[in-house]
Amino acid sequence: MPRRSVPPASPHPGAWWLWSLCLGVAATRTTNPLLLGLLIAVSAYVVATCRRPSPWSRSYTAFVKLALAVLLIRLVFAVALGSPIPGTHVLVTLPELPLPDWAQGIRLGGRVTAESLVFALYDGLKLATLLICVGAANALANPHRLLKSLPGALYELGVAVVVALTFAPHLIADVQRLRAARRLRGRPDSGMRGLLQVGLPVLEGALERSVALAAAMDARGYGRTAEVPPAVHRTTTALTLGGLLGVCAGTYGLLTAEGGTYGVPVLLAGLAAALAGLRLGGRRTPRTRYRPDRWTTRSLLIAGSGAAVAAAMFLAGATDPVALHPGAVPLVAPALPLWPAAAVLLGLVPAFLAPAPAPTSAFEEPSS
Repeated sequence: MPRRSVPPASPHPGAWWLWSLCLGVAATRTTNPLLLGLLIAVSAYVVATCRRPSPWSRSYTAFVKLALAVLLIRLVFAVALGSPIPGTHVLVTLPELPLPDWAQGIRLGGRVTAESLVFALYDGLKLATLLICVGAANALANPHRLLKSLPGALYELGVAVVVALTFAPHLIADVQRLRAARRLRGRPDSGMRGLLQVGLPVLEGALERSVALAAAMDARGYGRTAEVPPAVHRTTTALTLGGLLGVCAGTYGLLTAEGGTYGVPVLLAGLAAALAGLRLGGRRTPRTRYRPDRWTTRSLLIAGSGAAVAAAMFLAGATDPVALHPGAVPLVAPALPLWPAAAVLLGLVPAFLAPAPAPTSAFEEPSS
């Protein structure tokens, strides 16, 4: 009898989140549409190569649609409300509505220039790229495994987040299943009547799953806490709050040009304090993990590839900021800087390290 090969362990879910968040940070450092499009292409290729057939893996399409909606809304606001960006290339002149004196600075209608539209396009594309990168993390990381990897101090918060993230995919799957069943029976699955007849069973199923989840958590002793000294409790609170404030201040410094000098040390100090607080807070919620996820070399390389992209974009912003931020006034065609584009391609490393395994038979699904 041939020996069955054991598939390699999938990467740590935290590695996927670090990879995608680093791509998102890189997207915040540029408004060059060519680099932003390259970041979107990298994330899309990795998702198409590495995601597994699961309910949460379908969320990437929803994030892409949300990003397109955000970009469209940004352009509509630039057309309807005007833009402070001066421009000489007038595309169209809309009827301008008079506004009262207290609404000074707001304009409805008027001239629409090419410069204002290009500026709005660059700005909206940056936010759209950030949303798509976050969608890649949702499609690649198993939320249940991510919950197992959270420290004990964040377990309650993690359960709430996981339930919120998995409710929508299961709801969509239930709607598709019930609509397919109604079509097979020759019943209408669209319109108000079909929506009412499909919506009630879906909501009932969601309620039953919520009750079953609560019963399972109660049966497993969820919410059990251990006694800790008051001094440890106060130290944990101070370290956690101070660390989170440091992380917020350091992140703000990294995302702004003025705070580039203090951003990195404040962020590192905040992370150290927050991790120490979470470590101490984990004593209050003792729990065990069955087959905990380990940070393997593959997971470290995946997270490191995203960090390399973000670091290269920071370096490019310090050495050649004009290439990362093409001007809208005057209008100039954006150019693709070579070495930042080559650095963005480092984000493709997970596609070669962690491809999704193919099913071994018609009756076996890939492991998650």
